[in-house]
Amino acid sequence: MEVPVHNMAGDQVGTVELSAEIFEVEVNRGLMHQAYVRQMANARLGTAKTKTRSEVNRTKAKWYRQKGTGRARHGSRNAPIFVGGGVAHGPQPRDYSKDMPRKMRRQALRSALSALAADNQIVVVDQFTVDTPKTRQMREVLGRLVGDQSALILVAERDEALEQSVRNLTNARTLRAMYLNVRDLLSHDRVIIPQSALSVIEGFLGRAAER
Repeated sequence: MEVPVHNMAGDQVGTVELSAEIFEVEVNRGLMHQAYVRQMANARLGTAKTKTRSEVNRTKAKWYRQKGTGRARHGSRNAPIFVGGGVAHGPQPRDYSKDMPRKMRRQALRSALSALAADNQIVVVDQFTVDTPKTRQMREVLGRLVGDQSALILVAERDEALEQSVRNLTNARTLRAMYLNVRDLLSHDRVIIPQSALSVIEGFLGRAAER
């Protein structure tokens, strides 16, 4: 698949051939969904906790006498039916993480990239750098490249100035290409890929990397 290459001014400066084994595979929606669910599950802390009746700090004395009151027989104020008592079957700390084979995770990324490429949502640029952090300048650059649509900007390596320039924009974010994931790819209208980041993607998603 041949796509145009733009500069930061929005002008076309050439073309590039996107790898068919990454950007033209059959889109597997089920696999992408599985990767998305796994990612969201692994982000859960699993720290929700309620106290059971054995953990509530209340008196252990019998609440009132056994007979003669006309009331039900109760031996503890920690029972779940009382205000201030324990919680029955409440949440306890647990691990929500899910596993997924690496080949399946990478195929899900190929499916996501292929879906974006088929819908012309990928914007390739020759380079995407700034000398100093300037949010207004970055807003203008993105306006020329993607208009008012949300954008995910992939970078080959850490770029402090670029990351600070994008940080305060509500419709854009940066992501290192090695941390590519289905959630970020599918939650933006456009994916801006500098050629340096494209090389990184081809390096770990190409079929040669599977062998």
